[in-house]
Amino acid sequence: MGKAKTILDIRRQYEEGVKITMLTAYDYPLARLLDRAGIDIILIGDSLGTVVAGHDTTLPVTLEEMIYHTRMVVRGTQKALVVADLPFLSYQVDLSSARLNAGRLLKEGGAHAVKLEGGTAMRDTIRALVDMDIPVMGHVGLTPQSVNRMGGYRVQGRKEEDAQRILEDAHAVAEAGAFSVVLEGVPATLAERITAELPIPTIGIGAGVHCSGQVLVTHDMLGLCDKFSPKFVKKYVDLAALLGKVFETYIDEVKEGIFPAEEHSF
Repeated sequence: MGKAKTILDIRRQYEEGVKITMLTAYDYPLARLLDRAGIDIILIGDSLGTVVAGHDTTLPVTLEEMIYHTRMVVRGTQKALVVADLPFLSYQVDLSSARLNAGRLLKEGGAHAVKLEGGTAMRDTIRALVDMDIPVMGHVGLTPQSVNRMGGYRVQGRKEEDAQRILEDAHAVAEAGAFSVVLEGVPATLAERITAELPIPTIGIGAGVHCSGQVLVTHDMLGLCDKFSPKFVKKYVDLAALLGKVFETYIDEVKEGIFPAEEHSF
């Protein structure tokens, strides 16, 4: 059994200039495949609300669902750092509930760290979690839990005043003690500036090549999600089409009496 990575390993990797890789997983089989491939960080994202549960946004995802999926991922992971999202309403109400809910993701889910969205407004929350030894990954720029305020999933930081706000958010996350920060849906030039100024690694998603690392929703890169098709997603394989053909073959073979054959029978 391999030794699981810690936030200190991620820090060392960042200081050595080695890009950090992160992908999402929501169950045991996918986590095991990612871990065997050598991924640095596995994120149990609240994106499970859209790509697994079929919701239009991440907002309906509950803490209990996050704990449930985190447990599955942890059972399939030996080497990667496991980070779990704090879902909407699990950390915004007050510091007490934020501490409790983040702690549950570690204690009951088995995560090594949590991720939460927001910058300056979440400074005290991040600091409170770090003070109780819960590692925190920040998330600024396009924050999916803010979809209603943003009017959809739009690139953030195109205007100078918006870019300045995101820059301030990123600095606030770092100053509060987060070990890294996700930059989502921001211009590459802004992400490059933030990465240069921050003392912690940046993980980009739709933020260009200059970040310290990259993350994608695994279902997107595999072609398994047809709800959204962001520009920043590279589809490495059209697994939906491939699986569709497999399922059609199975249906045909059953109907034609080809399956099960003698070698599949007792």
